[in-house]
Amino acid sequence: MVKINDLTAVDEITAGDLFPIWSTDNGDARRASASAVKGYMQGSARGLVTAYASPSATGFTVTLTGTDDVWLVLTPVAGYAVGTIVLPSSPVDQQAVTVSCSRFVTDLTVSGVAIAGEPTTMAANGFFTMRYEAVTQIWRRVA
Repeated sequence: MVKINDLTAVDEITAGDLFPIWSTDNGDARRASASAVKGYMQGSARGLVTAYASPSATGFTVTLTGTDDVWLVLTPVAGYAVGTIVLPSSPVDQQAVTVSCSRFVTDLTVSGVAIAGEPTTMAANGFFTMRYEAVTQIWRRVA
C-alpha cells in the first residue's frame, strides 16, 4: 500500500488532477477530479454577502433573501421612528444575518418565519446578529 507521505508533491493543481475519496454511497474508495471537487465546494458552501440599504424615510422596509450569510449595512439618511427588516423566508440551518446601523431607529421590527429575541430598537452605530435554527425553525438573536 502506498503511503501519502511517499507520493511526489505538486505546487499547483489542475482541473484534471485526481483526489482519493471514500464513496459512502458505494462503500469503497474512488477518485474525483479537482474540477469535480471545486464544483461540489461551490455548490454546497454558503458565502457571506454584504448588502447595503440607505433608507430615506421613516417606515422603511429592507427585505433580505437567499441562503447566504448576510451582513446588512444600514446607512439611513437620518434617525427614523419606524423601520422593518425582513429576514429570509426560506433560510437554511445556521444561516446568519448581522445588521449594523449608522443611525438610531426608535421602533424596529424584525420579521421572518419565527423570531426569538429580536431587537425592538436600534442605537446609532449599533448591531445585532440573528441565526436560524432549523430544528426549531426559529431565527434566534445570538449577538
